[in-house]
Amino acid sequence: MSGVNDLLKSIVDKNDVVLFMKGTPNFPQCGFSGQVVQILSYLDLSYDHVNVLENDEIRQGIKDFSNWPTIPQLYVKGEFVGGCDIVREMFQSGELSSLLTSKGVEHKAPAKA
Repeated sequence: MSGVNDLLKSIVDKNDVVLFMKGTPNFPQCGFSGQVVQILSYLDLSYDHVNVLENDEIRQGIKDFSNWPTIPQLYVKGEFVGGCDIVREMFQSGELSSLLTSKGVEHKAPAKA
């Protein structure tokens, strides 16, 4: 199992923003993954993705890696941010944009409501 953990750590460390999701950004295969993709697209955020449906070891491994039971999972600069509900709440409150700014990740700041 450590091989999967090493792989996941390298993916998370190598990419500023990475989304572990079901499907791809162009074809999300679950509604929750789709919602996070919409948020990241709205923020005009450049990110990498891992389709967990392509590899059962990664699909289970990411849950163990983050100690979080569901997918999608968003990581920013090596830090686990959360799943769909957390990302959506952070987006709505402006906290997600603040986090990205504090980590030095380029994105389009959402319009103030």
